[in-house]
Amino acid sequence: MSDSIKHECGIALIRLRKPIEYYTEKYGTPMYGINKLYLLMQKQHNRGQDGAGVASIKIDAVPGIEYISRFRSVKTRAIDSIFGKIGKTYSKLKEEYPDRVSDTEWVWGKMPFLGDVYLGHLRYGTHGINSVDNCHPMVRENNWRSRSLAVAGNFNMTNVDEQFQKLIELGQHPKHKSDTITVLEKFGHFLDEENQRQFDMHKAKGYSNQEITQQIEQHLDLQRVLQRSCRDFDGGYAMAGLTGYGASFVVRDPNGIRPAYYYIDDEVVVVASEKPAIKTAFDIEYSEIKPITPGHALIVDKAGNPSLKEILPQREKTSCSFERIYFSRGNDPEIYMERKNMGKLLCRQILEAIDYNLKDTVFSYIPNTAETSWLGMMKGIEQYLRGYRRKAILNQNLTEEQLDDILQFKPRAEKLVIKDAKLRTFISDNDSRDELVTHVYDTTYEVVKKGIDTLVVLDDSIVRGTTLEKSIIKMLDRLEPKKIIIVSCAPQIRYPDCYGIDMSRMKEFVAFRALLELLKERGLSFKLQETYDKCLAAVGTPEFKQVNFVQELYDMFDTDEISDKVSEIVKAPDVNADVQVIYQRIEDLHQACPEHKGDWYFTGNYPTPGGTGVVNRAFMNFMENKLARAY
Repeated sequence: MSDSIKHECGIALIRLRKPIEYYTEKYGTPMYGINKLYLLMQKQHNRGQDGAGVASIKIDAVPGIEYISRFRSVKTRAIDSIFGKIGKTYSKLKEEYPDRVSDTEWVWGKMPFLGDVYLGHLRYGTHGINSVDNCHPMVRENNWRSRSLAVAGNFNMTNVDEQFQKLIELGQHPKHKSDTITVLEKFGHFLDEENQRQFDMHKAKGYSNQEITQQIEQHLDLQRVLQRSCRDFDGGYAMAGLTGYGASFVVRDPNGIRPAYYYIDDEVVVVASEKPAIKTAFDIEYSEIKPITPGHALIVDKAGNPSLKEILPQREKTSCSFERIYFSRGNDPEIYMERKNMGKLLCRQILEAIDYNLKDTVFSYIPNTAETSWLGMMKGIEQYLRGYRRKAILNQNLTEEQLDDILQFKPRAEKLVIKDAKLRTFISDNDSRDELVTHVYDTTYEVVKKGIDTLVVLDDSIVRGTTLEKSIIKMLDRLEPKKIIIVSCAPQIRYPDCYGIDMSRMKEFVAFRALLELLKERGLSFKLQETYDKCLAAVGTPEFKQVNFVQELYDMFDTDEISDKVSEIVKAPDVNADVQVIYQRIEDLHQACPEHKGDWYFTGNYPTPGGTGVVNRAFMNFMENKLARAY
């Protein structure tokens, strides 16, 4: 993605199912669980570079021993910072007590972070100050272990205001108004209620308070806690939690918007946001890694027994297609093939745009994450060529020279665009900054026939279009091609996301800017006010979360009209080459990713009522010239 945006976070959970002595004897270190958590997080570092955090639980720690530990960091290399600190703690222990470190049980009790259950989180902040206080896991501590809770998640809630009010109605006094704190306190409230229910039940049976503590930890119903906590949530989420007594859970939203995968054997229960992380960390087959069913929670009790429990009824699966287009790592075999198919399915539009003139066309891509789709695109071009060669040969009216030309011809592929990662646009003056932005990317010279060649450059997606306008197209134009075609693997991004991606202000979308230009050109700008009035009239009614009023504006124009106007917008006045922008068709994206049809940012069809409310609110913010987020 040439336009930088922040997006989904990552989670990692490990439950060791054997005593720690087992791992020391088999793997030679009591740090087995910590080392695996480090691998899981490093292999998902693409999911969050604003900060990281980890938490651990010691199961059945004796009173006086710290049973819950948490480290968080917002340093540049947060994962290394956290695990470096843990490693130093272990090294110091070995230096100070060389005669005792062979006693694994002693090390387990002495070293704060060494535990039986681990939770890791990688943060991409969608808003707010990037401070360590905003990093997960969030912890709610209590002297009763069964009331203590650590929570981390990959989520955004669309109805934070409603959830905040519910906490007040429950009698709480929340200190902060954010979806993270709201979720933590909601879980915490119903965890407290379940504790009290268990306490009263066992007290009536004559158990002592100490005995009741043990009974609660054996019988606490986490499924019930999650069902009561999640029933009013509106958003996309994969949320993980550790209780102080050692039970853990990962719960996924009913539409499966946010990803979560698990693996279980007799040694571990593992959950992560991406399959390749589990595959690499534990060296297992992909077939052994399963998705958590939408609307369900993987719950692991204190004894380490896992079970998949329904929390909310499963709804239509609309898992985020952006995970497949760009966000998730491409070494997942399914994602790899899906991205190749995205590129291949664009070929028809590309061939039409170049008038089937492959001889004078150079194919490239930007950024590096688009390479897999580019491979699929080149495969599609080769497939077209095979048909062309076959037809020409069957024609049988070719000279020997013409036959040789046809058989030897190959599409021209070049690495045209190179990003200079060291260049920083630190100057605040707009004119000077724009000049520097132009040079964030560099190019390969002397491979383009000046005034003759068309450049076809594949991108993952086009969000704002500013990088295209101010950098990439200007840079490519210096090669003096006849035409520049920018191809997006994603369809037009028209609507805000509210389930985990930082795309919340409509006026930043180049597709929305194109819509505004078309309305203005055709004397239809009054439609903006009409749509605003409809939104305003619906505020506070069910209709506000049932009808996406902005769709009516887009419906006035076909997809190609929007694309053509985008092409005009991203072509700066000093660019000489013709410029065209081609977008993936919605139907082709669904064909490439048949199991991941979450497309609300393209179509405006949100899977939850809160999402529809967000787009209407975002449009109102635009009309009122407010920079506030819509959720």
